[in-house]
Amino acid sequence: MKSPCTALYPGTFDPITHGHTDLVSRAARVFDYVIVAIAESPHKTPFFSLEKRIELAASQLGDLDNIEIVGFSNLLVDFVQEKGARVIVRGLRAVSDFEYEFQLASMNRNLCEEVETMFLTPDERYGFISSTLVREVARLGGDVAQFVGPEIEQALQEQFRLTGS
Repeated sequence: MKSPCTALYPGTFDPITHGHTDLVSRAARVFDYVIVAIAESPHKTPFFSLEKRIELAASQLGDLDNIEIVGFSNLLVDFVQEKGARVIVRGLRAVSDFEYEFQLASMNRNLCEEVETMFLTPDERYGFISSTLVREVARLGGDVAQFVGPEIEQALQEQFRLTGS
């Protein structure tokens, strides 16, 4: 009998987009259990607080029963081991993502050789979407409804109102 396999999908998810949710759905079909690990990432100066990013991710992924959404602030491979995962899931939108993701995967493997990295590609409809682009379009008053769920769209509008950006 094979043992269950837990995968961890890390990111800042600032905010979570349809591209992210597509990858989580794909990973949830491949792995027994998927942990969506939202990085605190203070060095990136996130737009939303960690708590808000967790809340927004939960609003988009609530229909999947084999996932867990958690925040973390420690070294990724340490967190992966702490959670009992064996695989790190990473998304590749374009060839330009590969070099950076390959470096991350190699570093993680050198830090912890028991943990593997699996790359998934999003549906072609979402291959160009990034949280950064979504925030910029929203900041400039553009319609982001096709890139994020309604809760995220509303949260972006509210946050921009609060910050006056």
